[in-house]
Formats: sequence, C-alpha cells, structure tokens
Amino acid sequence: MRVCVTGGAGYVGSVVAELLVARGHDVVVFDNLSTGHREGIPSACAFVEGDVRDERALSPALDGAQAVLHFAASSVVAESMQKPLAYFDNNVTGTTVLVRAMQARGIRRLVFSSTAAVYGTPAQLPITEDAPCRPENPYGWSKLTVEWMLAASNLDYVALRYFNAAGATEQCGEDHRPESHLIPIVLDTALERRESVTVFGDDYPTRDGTCVRDYVHVSDLAEAHVLALDAMARGFSGALNLGSEHGFTVREVIDATERVTQRQVRVEKGARRPGDPPALIASSDRAREILGWSPAQSSLDAILSSALAWRSRHPAGYGA
Repeated sequence: MRVCVTGGAGYVGSVVAELLVARGHDVVVFDNLSTGHREGIPSACAFVEGDVRDERALSPALDGAQAVLHFAASSVVAESMQKPLAYFDNNVTGTTVLVRAMQARGIRRLVFSSTAAVYGTPAQLPITEDAPCRPENPYGWSKLTVEWMLAASNLDYVALRYFNAAGATEQCGEDHRPESHLIPIVLDTALERRESVTVFGDDYPTRDGTCVRDYVHVSDLAEAHVLALDAMARGFSGALNLGSEHGFTVREVIDATERVTQRQVRVEKGARRPGDPPALIASSDRAREILGWSPAQSSLDAILSSALAWRSRHPAGYGA
C-alpha cells in the first residue's frame, strides 16, 4: 500500500515510517523539517518537504496514496499555553487542509496522532475512551477539535490517543530542540550532558508528590498505527487509547534511570507547570480488543535502556 506519513521526520512519525517500510509499504514522508530531522527519515522513503497548511505542497505527497498517517503538529504543552493561536493554526488548520486535500483525491483512510491531553484531569483511573474530554491546555483542545472534525467528515479514521511516548529503535530516537520530555532529559542529566533535571511540582496528590504518567514504547505505538490501517479496512472508525496501563511518578523515573545508567541524577525543584494533570494512566482494553494490540516493549526499564542506547550512539542527536 502507498501511504503518506505527514510529520514523518519527527520522533513518532519516523519510527512509524520505519515500521511501514519494514512491512513492505510504499512510504512517502511529508514534513517541513521545522522540528523533525531529515536524517531520521528511513532511506527507503520518498520525501516531500512542505507545510501541511499548504495544499499545493501536499499534492505530490498525496498522489497515489491510499492512506495517510498524520503526525504533523505542534505538541509541547507548555508552549501551547504561551502560543495558543499558533497551536490551533498548525494543528487544526493544518489538518483541515489535509482532509480537504484527501477528499479531493478520494483518499478515505486517516490515522491521526492524538493525545491523552484531550482528557484533562480525569475523574478516575485508568482512563477509558468513554471518560469525559476536558482538556486543560491549548494543545489538548487543538487535538480534540481535530477529532471532532474527523468524526464529522466522511473519512474512515482512527484517532490514537497516546499517553507518553518514550524509548527508541536502533535507528530512530528523540531529538527535540529544545528537549521537553522527561526521559531524554533525565538520561542526559545522568550522562552529564545537562546539569540537572527540574521536577515541576512535588505537592501533587500522588504517592510521592510528583506527577504520574503512563509511558509507552515508541515501537509499540508504531505497531498500533499499522494495525489501525487494518482496523479501518474492517470498518472501524473512532478513538483508541495507547498506553502501557502502568503509571510511574517523575521521581520513580529518575530512580529507574539511576539504576539503569548506574549514575546519579542531580535534581532541582521547580513550581508546578500550568496544564499538568496530577496523573494520567491509560486503559488500553479497547485497543487490545479492536486492534489486537499489546504494548509488549513498554516496561520502564526497556524504554530507558533503548533510549540510553540511542542517545549513546547519537550524543548530539541526529546529524552528529
């Protein structure tokens, strides 16, 4: 199958592109390289550079495609609090342009990279897809708005609500500039590439006062995207959670990093960040049932070990 991967030079998109190629698909990556890396795109993929809000730029990437996997988006919660309109412009307007271009070409299948941020602070854990969606930051609102739009369109779609993507493959890993995700920051602190890691809030109603998050290996996320293509072929459309179903506090991630690296991590205390819920843990029962999916690689130690191996091979990220 010929598939277009928008945002395929980014962290999750590049891993999904890598898996699609391994499964025999004809893949074209579309990315403006504003946050992604040309070096992260598998060599077997065709590449078209452009912005998802530009339908003329999208045209050659969509020609002949039978499905689209859509990752092109702004995705930093704290930044979204500072630049809400920019997030709606890129995430909502960009997807609107993409859907219009797909409809014009008769492409009906879309796998959408969504987020657990659509839920906000949940009333109970684990979070199921039936939980109320009450985002607490513009990033979450922009992703939920896209989900509503897809539900109202005539496309077949699967919105995959990630919890915390983490880990790496041999070829692809996290290289955000600046880096905002906990695991690469903690690893770089252990490797003495950063002076310290800041814990944003230690007074949450959790077992040690720090936020609890559900980490899922990026390779497991990639597998779910491939399975979602099959699910749409069987007639499924809708939203699915993707998480490991296990929650770890920030402090527990730091402790595990010290164990895996055999190095000490220097910690500084910071204030809570606006828009950060105390705890997010997935119920992935529906993804297991509908996709036949299992987060087989998502133990915390496996995530940390794979990320450590990638960062050790790429001490300055891609291009180094």
